[in-house]
Amino acid sequence: MSFCTKPFARNACLASAVMLATFCTGSNEGPWRPSGQHRQIAIWPEAIPDAQPVAGPERASPVKDEPVAGKPWTQVENVSRPTMTVYPAKRNTGAAVVVFPGGGYKILAIDLEGTEVCDRLSSMGVTAILLKYRVPDSGPHWERKLKREVVPPVLTALEDAQRTIGLLRFHAAEFGIDPHKIGVLGFSAGGHLVAVISNQFRKRLYPRVDPADDQSCRPDFAIAVYPGHLWTGHDGLKLNPHVHVTRKTPPTFLLQAEDDPVDSVKNSLSYFMALKEAGAPVEMHLFAHGGHAFGLRPTRQPITHWPDLVQTWLRTIDVLKP
Repeated sequence: MSFCTKPFARNACLASAVMLATFCTGSNEGPWRPSGQHRQIAIWPEAIPDAQPVAGPERASPVKDEPVAGKPWTQVENVSRPTMTVYPAKRNTGAAVVVFPGGGYKILAIDLEGTEVCDRLSSMGVTAILLKYRVPDSGPHWERKLKREVVPPVLTALEDAQRTIGLLRFHAAEFGIDPHKIGVLGFSAGGHLVAVISNQFRKRLYPRVDPADDQSCRPDFAIAVYPGHLWTGHDGLKLNPHVHVTRKTPPTFLLQAEDDPVDSVKNSLSYFMALKEAGAPVEMHLFAHGGHAFGLRPTRQPITHWPDLVQTWLRTIDVLKP
């Protein structure tokens, strides 16, 4: 199925054909590109707002010294041209989910927390959209030298997320999705991005580009898996002040392991408490074991079955049929 229908072609697809042709070639450690028939689409047709310099060209490379479930995973560095890649639902329910891979806002775990998740969503009847958002330094990140969290002046990852949801709503008919069933799912730093866009959707961070930016960028539902950067790190379960939760925050699903050594379980707990206090719908699942960055690769831990919990939850909020 082609997504480059006439109106979208003028807006994005033709632009992507020109732009992506220049960086979708190269060696195994060149720019990342999807496999099979999936196609990357540039989300910004022309100038990219608040473009920041990066250390070098985009590079996708295998990480073999930190395997997950016995297999290496792929990291993508130096993303300066954000794209979305659409994974059509195998049985279309109209639901869509934008997937934000994690990586500390420094790299993207593009397969472990991206393509593999999109394939699973597709099998559930959900159209999955993999967002390759800008990194590094596009959101709050831990700076080892400074020994503290650094928040950049412009959250360019959030700009990319806002733009993508607007594009999906504007072109919903062409993508075969319901504009009222567009959600987000993210891991680690991507889980933080889930929380931020769930609460910062009233105003775009960038100047209007085209009619797609007139659409709401509020997700209809949100799923955050082992999220980071949500807890202040002190004061009990105080939520970071840059996340302003209200009753209009979309229904949210939270999942984390209590033994997570990277992002404390208090990230999920603090966000959960803020959602409850605001009266926003939330469901949280905590597991004793599971660690961090497990994606959905099968392990012996019960937490490995979390996609089944998400599927059940999507039925309870009427995104999927019982």
